[in-house]
Amino acid sequence: MTQQLSSQPNAEQPVHYQIRLQGHLDQQWRTWFDGLHITLTADGDTLLTGPVIDQAALHGLLKKVRDLGMPLLSVIRVDAQQTAVSAKKAEDNPEE
Repeated sequence: MTQQLSSQPNAEQPVHYQIRLQGHLDQQWRTWFDGLHITLTADGDTLLTGPVIDQAALHGLLKKVRDLGMPLLSVIRVDAQQTAVSAKKAEDNPEE
């Protein structure tokens, strides 16, 4: 019996991720990170949140983090609703 494995629940839909970096990253980097939402936290970290089309794109984002030299703290899969809340919060409070 063969079971097919998929890295995504629905291969048609992008998966949403939250990438936490140590240190604050300017909003100007948003386009470099493929339009991910950038949220600056009070504890000095940066959250990059948004849809990622596939595992290759996720690896590409992590490569960019490496190239910046910012310490990577975590990568977690989040639901799309959490991504929308993070984006709204970033728009309402761009300095947080």
